[in-house]
Amino acid sequence: MLKSLSISNYALIESLEIDFPEGLVIITGETGAGKSILLGAISLLLGGRADKEILKDNTRNCVVEALFTLKSDPGIATLFAENSMEPSEELLIRRVVSPGGRTRSFVNDEPVSNKFLKDISEKIIDIHAQHEHLLIGNSNFRMMVMDSYAQNKSVREQYQSFYKKNMELREKLAGLQELLAAEEKDYEYNKFQYEQLKESALYPGEESELENEQKLLANAEDIKNSLLAVNELLNPADTSIVQLLKEITSAYEKVSPSLDVASTLSGRMESCRIEIRELERENMELLSKINSDPARLSIVEERLSTIYDFYKKYRVKSIEELLDVMEEYSSKLTLSNDYKVKIEELEKEIETTRDKMEEKARELTLSRKEASDSFSLEIQSKIRELEMPYAKFQAVVKENRDYNENGKESIEFLFSANKDITPKEISRIASGGELSRIMLCLKSVMARGTQMPTMIFDEIDSGVSGSIADKMGNLIGELSRNIQLFAITHLPQIASKGNCHLLVYKEEGQGGAIATKITKIENESRVKEIARMLSGSELTSAAIANAREFLKTI
Repeated sequence: MLKSLSISNYALIESLEIDFPEGLVIITGETGAGKSILLGAISLLLGGRADKEILKDNTRNCVVEALFTLKSDPGIATLFAENSMEPSEELLIRRVVSPGGRTRSFVNDEPVSNKFLKDISEKIIDIHAQHEHLLIGNSNFRMMVMDSYAQNKSVREQYQSFYKKNMELREKLAGLQELLAAEEKDYEYNKFQYEQLKESALYPGEESELENEQKLLANAEDIKNSLLAVNELLNPADTSIVQLLKEITSAYEKVSPSLDVASTLSGRMESCRIEIRELERENMELLSKINSDPARLSIVEERLSTIYDFYKKYRVKSIEELLDVMEEYSSKLTLSNDYKVKIEELEKEIETTRDKMEEKARELTLSRKEASDSFSLEIQSKIRELEMPYAKFQAVVKENRDYNENGKESIEFLFSANKDITPKEISRIASGGELSRIMLCLKSVMARGTQMPTMIFDEIDSGVSGSIADKMGNLIGELSRNIQLFAITHLPQIASKGNCHLLVYKEEGQGGAIATKITKIENESRVKEIARMLSGSELTSAAIANAREFLKTI
C-alpha cells in the first residue's frame, strides 16, 4: 500500500508531504484545484513521461517520492532479482526531474531504469484515469479482466514465455533463411571459383620456379652452345688445361728442394688446377641438363599464362594472395552449409517451443471458458445492483485464427441495459454513465483477482448521480475493505464514504503565486466540503443538513 507521498516543485505544487491510511481515501476539491496535478505527480513517479515543463520553478529540480509497503509477491521478488537488488518489505521510490528535463529514478536509494519503475508499478498500484472506461473496447484490457477472474496467471506467464521465445526463434530463423538465400544465390558461382583455383594446385613459389624454367627453355640452344664453347676452351686442340696445370705443378715440385718459393707456387698452381677441374665438371653437368624441349616450354608458358590470368581476374599480385582468395570462397561454401545446419536446428527448436506454447494455450482457453459463465453472472449481478435491473452482460471467449501474446482467443463483452434487448458489443451500445458503472464492476473483480494492493479511481463515477452514485459509493467502500483505494470524486454520495477525506485546494502565496495544497479534513470541515459538493460555493442550511445525513452512514 501507499504509505506516504512527497512532492516538490511539480506544476502548481510547491511542496507537499502527506501520509495515507489503509482502506478508502477520498480526494475532493473544486474544479481546477489540482486533483489531476496530484495524480500526474504519482504517474510521473511510476514511470510516466517527464519534461522540464512540469517544473514550477525552472531553476530547481522537481522531486516526487513515495513509500510503499509490500506483501510477499513472487513477481516483485523476480523483478528485484533481475535488477540485482535486495528484496525489501518497503519500497521507497524517488524520481527527480532536472531543469534541463533529464530524469533520474531511484528505488530504495539505488538508481534504476524507467522500465523498472513501470514494471514494478504494475504490481503495486492500478490507476483508473478519467475516460478510462473507453478501455472496455480494448481487447487486451478485456483479456486482462477475464484472466484476473480466471486466476490463470501462472499458465498465462508460461504461455507468454513460450510465445515470446517462439517469436524470437522465428525472427532468428527468418534472418538465417535470408542470409542463406543470399549465399545460395551465389553458391554455384562461389563453388566454380573455388574448384577452379583448387584444381589448379597452386603452391607458394611456383611462379618464380616457372619463370626461371621458362627462361632456361626459351634460351636452351644459346646456353648449350655457350657451355660447349667453355668446354672447348678448357680443352683446346685436344689438350687439357687441367692436365697442363698438373704438369706445371710437378715441375715446381722438382725444384722445390733447391728453391723454397717453388713449393709455394706449386701449391697455388694445384689449387688452380683443382678449381678449374671442378668448373669443368660443373660445366659438363650443366651441359647434360640443358635440352631444347619445345613441348615442356609450351607447358610452362601455358601454366604461367594461367597464373597471370588469375592475377588479373582476382586483382592480386602473388600466388599467396590467390590462395587467400581460394580460402575465402571455401569459407563462403562452408558458411552456406553452416546456415543449413543452424536452420535445421532452429526448426526443431521452434517445433518444440510451439508444442509447449500450444499446450499452454489450450490450458488458457480452458480456464477462460470455464470462468466465462460465472464471470458474466457476477458482473451482471453487480451491474444490476447499480440501478440497471434488466442489464445483461456476457463475456464471450472467441477463438482466433492465429496465436498472439494472449493466446489463441479474444474476449468480447456483450451488454444490453434494457429488457428484451439482445446484448451487443459493449463499447458500441453502452452510454457514458453505463460504462462508468460497468468499469467499476470490472475493476472490483480485477482487484480481487490480481491482489493489487492499491488502486486509484479518478472520477470513475463520471456520468452518474443520485442513488446510482450512492450505490457505486457502497461498492467502492466494499472494495476498499480488502485493498487501499483512492477515490477522486465530484459526487457527495461517494465522497461521504470512508473515514479518510483529503481536500485539494489552491492557495495564493507571497507575490500572488498560486500553489496547490492538500489537507485532511474531518468533522465540520468535512461536512462543509460535502455540502459544497451538494450546493456549490454558497453553502445552504439544507446542504449542510444533507451532508450530515450522508456522513451518518460512515
